[in-house]
Amino acid sequence: MGGASKRPKVAGYAIVSREGMIANADGSFPEGIKIDADQAFFHGGLRKAAAIANGKHSNEGGPESAARLRLILTRKIASLKPDPRNPKALLWNPKGASLEEAWARLGAEGDVLAVVGGTDVFGLFLEWGYDDFFLSRAQANVPDGRPVFPGGLAPEEALKRHGMALKETRVLDEASGTVMEHWVRT
Repeated sequence: MGGASKRPKVAGYAIVSREGMIANADGSFPEGIKIDADQAFFHGGLRKAAAIANGKHSNEGGPESAARLRLILTRKIASLKPDPRNPKALLWNPKGASLEEAWARLGAEGDVLAVVGGTDVFGLFLEWGYDDFFLSRAQANVPDGRPVFPGGLAPEEALKRHGMALKETRVLDEASGTVMEHWVRT
């Protein structure tokens, strides 16, 4: 079992609607922001990560999902506990154990933790500090959905306020107008 007691590099991955939403109001993933080119970019990034962090209702899906180590953030336990449904997952309450403790207990080989949502999880890591954030923007409308970050700010404004700077913008899918913004810690 590997893993050091140091903090991993933290990379966030999200695709948002024109309004900055990652989900419909009911928490379901909007079909309008499911873009094949973004999915390919997203899953390629996750393959490079040592582990994934997500809330109990968010995960990346796909055939490789069950094989990945993961931290599932929850308020229902005191600190850390193996997930009884997934031997590769650790339930983690950040109020009861630090990221460094959770990372060491998970035993991930490598140094990148990929954060894949939801809103509260993205917000928690925003407060702690991302090293990289990959923000894809779809041209679909999701007017009354769930935002990528809590607090009502546009995603780019939230990232700027938390010490991030736009490093690059890349077109992922010209036909749909989907672009990816790579934000880095300044």
